[in-house]
Amino acid sequence: MAKVIIIGGGWAGCAAAITAKKAGADVTILEKTDLLLGLGNVGGIMRNNGRFTASEEIIALGASELIAITDRVARHKNVNFPGHKHASLYDVIKVEPRVRKKITDMGIEIMLETRAIDVNKTGNKIKGIVLADETVVEGDVFIETTGSTGPMGNCLRYGNGCCMCILRCPSYGPRVSISKRAGVEDILGQRADECYGAFSGACKLAKNSLSSDIVEKLDKDGVVIVAIPQEDINMGKLGHKVCQQYALKEFAENVILLDTGYAKLMTSYYPLDKLRKIPGFEDARYDDPYSGGKGNSVRYLSMAPRNNALKVEGLDNLFCAGEKSGLFVGHTEAIVTGSLAGHNSVCLYLGIPLLELPRTLALGDLIAYANEAIKTPDGLKNRYTFSGGKYFTRMVEKGLYTLDIDEIKLRVKRVGLEGIYEEKLL
Repeated sequence: MAKVIIIGGGWAGCAAAITAKKAGADVTILEKTDLLLGLGNVGGIMRNNGRFTASEEIIALGASELIAITDRVARHKNVNFPGHKHASLYDVIKVEPRVRKKITDMGIEIMLETRAIDVNKTGNKIKGIVLADETVVEGDVFIETTGSTGPMGNCLRYGNGCCMCILRCPSYGPRVSISKRAGVEDILGQRADECYGAFSGACKLAKNSLSSDIVEKLDKDGVVIVAIPQEDINMGKLGHKVCQQYALKEFAENVILLDTGYAKLMTSYYPLDKLRKIPGFEDARYDDPYSGGKGNSVRYLSMAPRNNALKVEGLDNLFCAGEKSGLFVGHTEAIVTGSLAGHNSVCLYLGIPLLELPRTLALGDLIAYANEAIKTPDGLKNRYTFSGGKYFTRMVEKGLYTLDIDEIKLRVKRVGLEGIYEEKLL
């Protein structure tokens, strides 16, 4: 049986684990913290704009598990906010235990508080992952889903200091680029001013630190929009954001809150003294990151060169997914790439052709388009997501965006991939 080792237990790693397991592999997830899902524990936005189409394509391909969980724990559905329609907001407090149960019920091994620091390899083939305690986890095929955030030094160098984010580098140690340890140079994303990296796009406020009127409206509608005083509007901050789909002037002119269990503040940071000037925010405090008044985590400093089957170039048996596989933004995008990498890990073991999703599917088009763009200087300054920015514009222009579920199913069926991720290959 193929032994597939997944480094990183975020949305991409969990998606890869599920499809690799369904294809017949023996699967182990290595996760450095005590929680799965990584940034999924502070995110919460699904199905907005083209992510609806993408979610239904994933389901039609046979990888419905994670989408189904986020749907079940959604606090609000069909929420509209500036630039975004029909969003689903899942409960970030409830989601991780349900994903963990699903993973373990499938017989996938999870090794928590397990930090990967190096590789053992022969030639271009990885033999095992070296852990911080110097033990080695051996496997046949490896999938890196470590993300592109951290270590602390990057947040200090390219941001406003360590913000004590959900990744908790001081507690669990820095993220290590496995592909780089194996001899493949990282690709670094840029901002518009050509500085490396970009700030995470949102913060969490404790709900009970807000006024009862705001909490009541947030619980009822899922969204609250409050005008920012004219003297405190900062348009320049938009250029630093990872999430270009939220880099609209409305997000600089207003405090925009979404209900994900916490109050999700849709800005990279907001000085606490200025935030508390706004009626209803007099007692506001940040829950993640703790230094949300000053800055946020810095991302997109560690992508691996890969092909459209998500195999890392220059290595025989390493795949990548999530932010590690490109300048992708979002949980849906992580699940898309993770699902493909997991399936292809078993194809590689068997020596059969790797699956490349066709560009007649939004999923295949995003993966291929982002891979083309990342090879250009301007492409390194953009981010790629189904929910906005340049890619969503392209998605609309190419006729890939639709809310018609039957049409999406037919699209997948026409290319002969209906239920492909359900097939047991081993």
